[in-house]
Order: sequence, then C-alpha cells, then structure tokens
Amino acid sequence: MKKHVPLTLSENRMRTGSYASDESYGMAGCFRLIGPKGALLLVMSSGVDHSTGWEHVSVSCENRCPNWPEMQWVKNLFWDEHEMAVQYHPPKSEYVNCHPYCLHLWRAINLSIPMPPMLLVGPKT
Repeated sequence: MKKHVPLTLSENRMRTGSYASDESYGMAGCFRLIGPKGALLLVMSSGVDHSTGWEHVSVSCENRCPNWPEMQWVKNLFWDEHEMAVQYHPPKSEYVNCHPYCLHLWRAINLSIPMPPMLLVGPKT
C-alpha cells in the first residue's frame, strides 16, 4: 500500500460521523470519491493491518456494484502499479454481505500470492 496519502484521498476523507478519520490514520479510513465515470464511490480502507497480515479496501456504490474501471482506479489510488491486489470469490458458506453493492480488494503483507500464467487469459500484445 502506498506510504503517502494521495491528494484525492486526503481531500475526500470522511472527517465526521462514525467512519471519521484524520491524517494520523494514513491510508486507513473512509473516503467519498467521484470515480472515473462520475459515480459516487464509498471507499473504506484498513490500511496496512499487521494484526491480520492484510491490506483491505472495500468499494461500494449506492445502486450497483462497482465496475472494472472503478475498481482499477481505486486499486491505483491505494497501491503502486507494480503491486498486485486481488478480488476473492469465497465459498458461499463464507459469504459476508453487509452491503449489496460492495466489492473488495486485498493484498497480503508478507505473503506472495501466485499469479496464473497470463497465456490463460490470452496473448499479451
């Protein structure tokens, strides 16, 4: 996760209410952002959580799930381009659904998650 909070996040941090945070939280907090397609995105970040060994960011819209360009845009706000973040599809028995239109990005702190061969996606041009 980025060490310095990008201006876009800093300017849109929720500073009042039950999800309030300030600069001392670093990359952790709740942010109300206008995404790359003009939709309002509610983004919540755990920051670097050494107690769990994970970095986590959730992204939600009011009336639909976030789309690929929005998720990629948020990924690039929180992580550098050389860092990989993943979305998981857990077994149904492990579902947690606190919001019907929320997706999550994860990155392990001290674990290298393998990537499948890119050829399985298609030829890289």
